[in-house]
Amino acid sequence: MTERLTARTLVASGIAHGFFTRRGGVSQGVYESLNVGRGSGDDPAHVAANRARACAMLGAAALVTPYQVHGADVLVLDEAADPDTAPARADAVVTARRNVAVGVVTADCVPVLLADAGAGVVAAAHAGWRGALAGICAATIAAMERCGARRTHVRAAIGPAIAQVSYEVGAELRSAFLAAHPKTRRFFREGESGHYLFDLVGLVADRLAAAGIGAVEVLACDTYADSDRFFSYRRSTHLGARDYGRQLSAIALH
Repeated sequence: MTERLTARTLVASGIAHGFFTRRGGVSQGVYESLNVGRGSGDDPAHVAANRARACAMLGAAALVTPYQVHGADVLVLDEAADPDTAPARADAVVTARRNVAVGVVTADCVPVLLADAGAGVVAAAHAGWRGALAGICAATIAAMERCGARRTHVRAAIGPAIAQVSYEVGAELRSAFLAAHPKTRRFFREGESGHYLFDLVGLVADRLAAAGIGAVEVLACDTYADSDRFFSYRRSTHLGARDYGRQLSAIALH
């Protein structure tokens, strides 16, 4: 059965959404089984079937995910946009359209689903360390406001991502964050041989809270540590795997 996790704050708002795990799809091998990554080497027919399963679970007529580039650009899906066209290069999608699910794919990076249920505006954002540093959280919320959302009414949920205990980074990455945001020091814990353990999830939650939204919920799931439920780029790299799958986080208005 296709498995998805939900967030209490979005359930309470009556918003259809899901942080899908790797379970309940048709893909095989390293992509087993609910791989939704069009950029993977998986059979495109399997990816399409997996995406269709997730879309159906959300009760949506279409699923839109961007071509993610680890930046801070946001795609606004308005009524004139064709969901079936080639995906735009962006790391978040905002929409007020009904019956169209918007989502992002991840395999360690932080997925964020956001909604202002009263205004009828939802969004999905992909926050890797580059996107977090570039300001993807603030950019997504600003785009939601332009679509009619009220910042203080926006609720956000952070889905499965690599946890601090599993995410060792070099000193240069830490230096880049401290140069731009000195107060981010607390998200880096000293590791071994001049490396640091980075709390990317905590930093993204902090950036969302700093933007002044109404609520931020974190689903504490480590994609690296839980191989049964989640794909992980870093784990696949450490194991010498030839490729890796991606899981979907998506949200829809009805």
